[in-house]
Amino acid sequence: MTDKRARGRPPAGDPADRRTAILDTARTQFAAKGFNGVSMRAIARQAGVDVSLISHYFGDKARLLVATMELPVNPVDKIGSVIEGGPDGMAERLLRTFLEAWDPHREVFSTLIRTTLGSGDSEAPVLQLAQNVLISSLLGALEGEDRELRAPLIASQLIGMATLRYVVRIAPLADASVDDVVRLYAPGMQPLMS
Repeated sequence: MTDKRARGRPPAGDPADRRTAILDTARTQFAAKGFNGVSMRAIARQAGVDVSLISHYFGDKARLLVATMELPVNPVDKIGSVIEGGPDGMAERLLRTFLEAWDPHREVFSTLIRTTLGSGDSEAPVLQLAQNVLISSLLGALEGEDRELRAPLIASQLIGMATLRYVVRIAPLADASVDDVVRLYAPGMQPLMS
């Protein structure tokens, strides 16, 4: 008897095994080819699943990348809530969201940055995350001239501040309250948002 299933329906078996196969395949392909060099179809083919199953479990390719990194914070969801409010006040929302998400996970952020900087790998997952989640989301939200340059400048301000706060741990930034960092830093970032 053949297994008759609807298009896109997963094959019989343990869902956890299929999810793990997708994550393992995606992790390997992202590491080898980078975010832009990998397609959802190629991941599905190698993992032995229908591409719709990847969408079912993870949504889109950016969310799949985040899942392969096993982060304690989902940056796709976080940046989405920041962008929804439009450019007015975006610097404050971005900083507050970032700090509130990562302050409890300082060591994870530090490890990601140290590993990335030490590797010399231009396709490192953290760099792919910055480019294909943070910067591309900002590009979608920014308007006006030079938005292609403003988006990575905003990302560099955010990641630079976080590197000093979580990795290098420069005092008093390392221990400053979220409110103080936002109050002092957001006004300098906001002109790049508008």
